[in-house]
Amino acid sequence: MNEEALDAPAQSEQGASEGSPRPRRRRRRGGRGRSSQGKAQGSETDEPSEAKGSAAKSSGSETKAGGGRSSSRRKPAQKKPAQRKPAQRKPAQKDKGEEEPAPKAEAPARRRRRRSSGSGAAQRSTEAKPKETPKDEGQKEQAPRRRRGARGGRGRSRQAEEKPAAAKGTRTRSRKKSGGRPRQAPVRVPRITGKLMLITERGERDQIAVVEGRDLVEHYVTRVGAISMVGNIYLGKVQNVLPGMEAAFVDVGRGRNAVLYAGEVSYDEEIEGEERRIEQALKAGQKVLVQVTKDPMGGKGARLTGQVSLPGRYLVYVPDGGASGISRRLPEQERIRLRDIVKKIRPKKAGVIVRTAAEGASEEELTADLERLKKQWDSINRKSKRGKAPRPLYEEPELTVRVVRDVFSPGEFEKISTDSKGIHERIVAYLEDVAPDLIEKVELHEGPLPVFEEHHIAEQIHKALERKVWLPSGGYLIMDRSEAMTIVDVNTGKHVGKSNLEQTVAETNVEAAKEIARQLRLRDIGGIIVIDFIDMLLQQNRELVIKTLKRELAKDRTRSQVFEITPLGLLEMTRKRVSAGLVESFSETCPTCEGRGILLTHET
Repeated sequence: MNEEALDAPAQSEQGASEGSPRPRRRRRRGGRGRSSQGKAQGSETDEPSEAKGSAAKSSGSETKAGGGRSSSRRKPAQKKPAQRKPAQRKPAQKDKGEEEPAPKAEAPARRRRRRSSGSGAAQRSTEAKPKETPKDEGQKEQAPRRRRGARGGRGRSRQAEEKPAAAKGTRTRSRKKSGGRPRQAPVRVPRITGKLMLITERGERDQIAVVEGRDLVEHYVTRVGAISMVGNIYLGKVQNVLPGMEAAFVDVGRGRNAVLYAGEVSYDEEIEGEERRIEQALKAGQKVLVQVTKDPMGGKGARLTGQVSLPGRYLVYVPDGGASGISRRLPEQERIRLRDIVKKIRPKKAGVIVRTAAEGASEEELTADLERLKKQWDSINRKSKRGKAPRPLYEEPELTVRVVRDVFSPGEFEKISTDSKGIHERIVAYLEDVAPDLIEKVELHEGPLPVFEEHHIAEQIHKALERKVWLPSGGYLIMDRSEAMTIVDVNTGKHVGKSNLEQTVAETNVEAAKEIARQLRLRDIGGIIVIDFIDMLLQQNRELVIKTLKRELAKDRTRSQVFEITPLGLLEMTRKRVSAGLVESFSETCPTCEGRGILLTHET
């Protein structure tokens, strides 16, 4: 008993000495810093409760009686089966001990890779694949350097930061190649029949209205002395070339110089090894054959192009183009028929575009129209080779004849009605040459009221000139124009709905989308247009509004592009601007406020 009593304090001291550092080793189990001493000690280190108890009672066990000693001696005997668990873990601990030296041997390599890459990802990749060939390691060391250079790290020069990057070639031509704005899928154009074309002559103005049902959708107006230049062909003289603007200013003999951008230049020869630039094709004082694509507006001159096209009754002839196309407004069966005819009659080095008016036209009529355009182009080409510049080579006909040629289609329009005898005679004379079968659709209006008043056209024109447009449900639109864009604001107004707010807002926005498309056509608004729709929560309602707007704009002859609704509820779109709109035709800038709409009092 005395030996057992003496052995008990010795065991308690040993357990205390071994158990005191045990909690630290237990927290680091499985880590790299585990000591080999903790692995070598088996069951004695895996009894923290017994070690703590023996450590706490080590001083008192020496003076206690035999009963105390026997209790301290029995505890290890009762928990001997628990001492076998560490014995089962020893092989796993030895395996870990055998694997630990491997990372130590590769530690210098990891440190070298860490210095070269500068990120922890490369270090983790080397730990996952320690057995790699030196060739692979060398490749991995170079890859992070390339990534750093791509990010623009320390190796980036100050010159690259301070100087803006220059685009290759010209901006206008590269924009055409890259596409610029994303091209949208064409929307199927709805077929609308039963239209009316009403023409009147009132004072200095000739007005043409296109009516669908009872609604005025398009309006054309001209004034004496304000003839449009769009479509005219001139032999111009280059005044100066600006490489920094990628444009040239050309004198066409109509006052302000017109502008010709690099993307619209007709290059005769390919420049090998270099991008084509406008200063290589045009020089100051050089003669150039150009066509007007946009009238001068505000402080800007007319817009020109070197890619000439001649419009006819059924076809558009492009002398320098090889592409062909058919109007999307025609039915599919009619498009197939016309495509077969164009393949037979199209010249080899020229392009032909089939217009909407060609619906129902025979092959003989299309051939005759094409031959007439070819003779016209030969005459223009001969005139351009002799004589001085600047001077006109071809001028478009007056507004009435031009609208009848471009817009009037027998499949969509019922008739042309005019209350002017002079206009009636001009239309009949034009149709006798190009389409004699359409003369029966032209009538001279005779009645107590003018043709515009009988169809309530004047009232709709007055509403189109106002800033506020009412919707049938009680909502309204506010349309404002600025130098950069046109802004349209949608409001519920008197429309309170029936079920919930989301449905009321969606109904107002859908109704507004239809009216906005009609107002853009009627007012002939172009450029950037921003529409502030009322906020909608459901995505399906937003998609419904966009779909409605695209479907209504598909009826418009002028090209437009619609984008998605932003998180702020704004919809952005563009519409091609060719000439001044309806408001500019019936208004003048206020001389007092100069168009600002306010008067400054100068009082502070």
